[in-house]
Amino acid sequence: MSKNDLSKASLAGILVSMGIIFGDIGTSPLYVLRSIVGNTPVDKDLVMGGVSAVFWTLTLVTTLKYVVLLLEADNKGEGGIFSLFALVRRRAKWLVFPALIGGATLLAEGLITPAISVSAAIEGLRIVNPEIPTVPIVIAIIVALFSFQFLGTNRVGKSFGPIMFCWFTMLAVIGILQISNAPEVLAAINPWYVYWLLTHHPESLWILGAVFLCTTGAEALYSDLGHCGKSNIRYAWGLVKISLLLNYFGQAAWVCSLEGELLAGRNPFFEAMPRWFVPIGIMMATSAAIIASQALISGSFTLVAEAMRLYLFPKLKISYPSELRGQMYLPFMNLFLCVGCIGVVLYFQESSKMEAAYGLSITITMLMTTTLFAAYLRRKRVSWWIVGSYLALYYTIDGAFFFANLLKFAHGGYVTFFIAGALAIAMWIWFTASKLKREYTEFVDFSEYLPKLKDLAEDQSVAKYSTHLVYMTGASIPELIESKIIYSIFRKRPKRADVYWFLHVHVLDEPYGLEYKVTHLIQNQAIRVDFNLGFRVEPRINVFFRKVVEDLAKSGEVDMLSRYKSLRKHELPGDFRFVVLEKTLAAESALPPVQNFVMRAYYFLKPISLSEEKSFGLDTSSVVSEKVPLVISPMKDVQIERVV
Repeated sequence: MSKNDLSKASLAGILVSMGIIFGDIGTSPLYVLRSIVGNTPVDKDLVMGGVSAVFWTLTLVTTLKYVVLLLEADNKGEGGIFSLFALVRRRAKWLVFPALIGGATLLAEGLITPAISVSAAIEGLRIVNPEIPTVPIVIAIIVALFSFQFLGTNRVGKSFGPIMFCWFTMLAVIGILQISNAPEVLAAINPWYVYWLLTHHPESLWILGAVFLCTTGAEALYSDLGHCGKSNIRYAWGLVKISLLLNYFGQAAWVCSLEGELLAGRNPFFEAMPRWFVPIGIMMATSAAIIASQALISGSFTLVAEAMRLYLFPKLKISYPSELRGQMYLPFMNLFLCVGCIGVVLYFQESSKMEAAYGLSITITMLMTTTLFAAYLRRKRVSWWIVGSYLALYYTIDGAFFFANLLKFAHGGYVTFFIAGALAIAMWIWFTASKLKREYTEFVDFSEYLPKLKDLAEDQSVAKYSTHLVYMTGASIPELIESKIIYSIFRKRPKRADVYWFLHVHVLDEPYGLEYKVTHLIQNQAIRVDFNLGFRVEPRINVFFRKVVEDLAKSGEVDMLSRYKSLRKHELPGDFRFVVLEKTLAAESALPPVQNFVMRAYYFLKPISLSEEKSFGLDTSSVVSEKVPLVISPMKDVQIERVV
């Protein structure tokens, strides 16, 4: 499937969408009805209210909010909470907080989704053998799944798509068989049953928390927009939703036949199957659970890659298994998610215990997405009354689900909550520290130093440092330059070069922009290059800069031949050397308490991040790294006496 294929629906695209995106939401029938009924005697009114709530949740939240509305908020074909944030971040500074919180909670949910999905499927083996140990099997499957992520989500999706098609077909068929025995269950489409559940049942909020499990994959659906395209997702969702609803109503029909009885550990999903089909159903459920995990894994990779470019996350190594947009692999995050999932399995042991931890963090993500989408609607000049109606509806729905899941906090919800909290704090520290570094970076008027730079370049008494000397600059306009760069060139060690290059990287609000602009500060002696890169573009500055040099050499704007006579005679190119300035917190810095904590925490997290030269994709063989002090609020009024 090519890049252009993502803009239009195709059979291949629909199958890939099923393989990548709908695994999480597609395995919710494994545990939703079981969680709604709980350990109380079966009450037909409760079951009808619960399945009605599932129907309207899938309609109002998954279909209307995400598939219809949010998929329109694509950023050059890309989706997810950070893509949405990139579209609206210039409207208000405070919008970074819903983006940060939403991203952290979505990452936290990625730790429990594989654990609960795989565990729920494997526990079906207990129908065959109640004594079988499921935990080792679950861990083995999780390890195997993460071990294949380096192949890329495109290959994974192509292989998983046909399996998920068979899975959804199975869900529909099983549902139809059970509905045929009790067609009256279809009356639950009437929203009156939801009203009755919320107003008459004493534990309606707890049940609402169980209902929410049916839509937990909706956020991952939006995050994976760039992998499959909105048309493929929408067509696929039409098929997926019908299959899910048929299965939910089928399970409800079977459960209603047990009026007054206890489930006693039985899972309605497997019990609704013909007895002879159960082993096949377990194998299919296991396969689907593995694929459910894929949706969160691929979405997590995308999420972190976006966060890195938006200064919300440490810079990690990214590899690209294919040329298709959206295909990426992050080794560190893959290991982090794998270890986290195993930890969740070992801590809870059973999927029924994980249900209490499941959903709390994702409700927070949905609330944050609602907030950011409202800002997007205002950016599109949608009238206030429409935006207000949207906020009223989805703050009510998302808020109700949040409070319902908050009841689960003491029963396991604290696990994902604390993980999300730790990630949010780390992301806030990284963002705030990056902002502080930019704020306290001193810039000077470059025009004052250009004559001095020209004199240094022509001063034969100074040993030549390099033919071409390259600096990365954070100055957004050519008229300014960091004082630290000036210090490095003239004072730390005079660095004479024939041509000085100053490279600046500007992150665009769109995902895949790639362009450059050249400014000649001193003809053939001092040149500035501005790279405008989309927030999903890997900053391979070494590759991009080489292309710029080739273009300038062809146009005759810069003499790229070596200035050494012996080498120039043979028309050999000049040598290049990059100087990277690594800022460190100066000992003499006097910071306010909060800023001091932020900067200390930032440098504690710094080892996780790639070095400056690796993050910019520079050729490390030609890079010189210089540590420079980041002097923030230096101490004043130092009293010291000279003695004889």
